[in-house]
Amino acid sequence: MAGVTSLPKARRPRQQATLPPPAAAPSSPAGDDRDAALTLLQAEVAACQRCPELATGRTQTVFGVGPLNPRLCFFGEAPGADEDASGVPFVGRAGQLLTKIIEACTLSRDEVYILNVLKCRPPGNRRPEPEEVANCRPFFERQFEVLQPEFICCLGTTAAQALLGTKASMTSLRQQWFDYRGSRVICTYHPSYLLRNPAAKRDVWEDMKRLMAAMGIDMPTR
Repeated sequence: MAGVTSLPKARRPRQQATLPPPAAAPSSPAGDDRDAALTLLQAEVAACQRCPELATGRTQTVFGVGPLNPRLCFFGEAPGADEDASGVPFVGRAGQLLTKIIEACTLSRDEVYILNVLKCRPPGNRRPEPEEVANCRPFFERQFEVLQPEFICCLGTTAAQALLGTKASMTSLRQQWFDYRGSRVICTYHPSYLLRNPAAKRDVWEDMKRLMAAMGIDMPTR
């Protein structure tokens, strides 16, 4: 694959296969209740002072965006400078690449929910500290509890390790499925990693084909 920008458009099947919800999945609020729950949680995030360095250095918190009943959530690491300025996750260079990946899967950003482990930008876009991840854990766990997505795609090692409670590398986490409270989880490289290592785009494309196949969306054979 020459790059994500050259990926062919996949064709949707006329009728998508829907996986049955896991029996152990917790119930989640619906409609207005989901909206109210997320609005309340977003206000808590905006007022959070658990990480003094992050709270004093942020322009604003970056909560997450997307529909209230997403089939798929993309879960990243932390906001960058562009996200800190806009309050929207994945809008910088890495975010533009993520948009291309989503569109190559015949989806749009409006159809998926996007959030990060951290809700504040770490100084210099450094990797989140373990204590920061622990402080933000109740927030992203409650987001997933409300949203109850069928699928979660972890973007990068930080997101995968935080969600799955593991120290395994991305190399060992890729190409397999995990369960998170009834959601099927797949792990792949973060778009920012692809900007530094374009050759890894081929691996991400394979991961997206695996994900789309599970969702019942046809992907082209390369």
